Amino acid sequence: MNKKLKKINAAILIIGNEILSGRTQDKNISFISNWLNSKCGISVKEVRIVQDEEKIIVENILHLSKKFNYVFTTGGIGPTHDDITAESISKAFKVKYEYHLEAYKILEKYYGKKKFNDGRKKMAKMPRGAKLIYNPSSAAPGFITKNVLSLPGVPSILNSMIENCKKYLIKGLKTYSKTVNLYTVESNISRQLGLIQQKYK
Repeated sequence: MNKKLKKINAAILIIGNEILSGRTQDKNISFISNWLNSKCGISVKEVRIVQDEEKIIVENILHLSKKFNYVFTTGGIGPTHDDITAESISKAFKVKYEYHLEAYKILEKYYGKKKFNDGRKKMAKMPRGAKLIYNPSSAAPGFITKNVLSLPGVPSILNSMIENCKKYLIKGLKTYSKTVNLYTVESNISRQLGLIQQKYK
């Protein structure tokens, strides 16, 4: 079968205590889902939001990466102590967590040697063998390990990077939709909607 005619799916794993606490409103789910369908023909079939806890991240990465063609993670790849996504993915796939040479050089050049502190160096640590997803906004790259693509949680930065994921993805069938606006209530059209659903599987 032609790769472009396949049904390709994905899951999104949002990582961050700030989302679960309600302090931060997630904007990445709708953006990634729309981009995947409209640009790549990839359907998002599941979304999970988990806390910054290694065991939970590892369990979800292993489960979702086996169940779906691709997994997109957001959050947890920054410079602070609670940014543990890269290390957790390393443990999930049992590969070494180490400095990525190219990522290290990119960040060192961006910040300059004097300002390239330990926190910034941390953003160059990834699972061994990871491929980079380049970042035109703030230099710190995302990465792909097996079928897991890891992106930052900041929406503006994620949005600027998303096109750089394309080269790693197999395209599938796009889903097209049409909106019909009605001035009515759901109960008035529920029967007709049911009939349409039965007719078009």
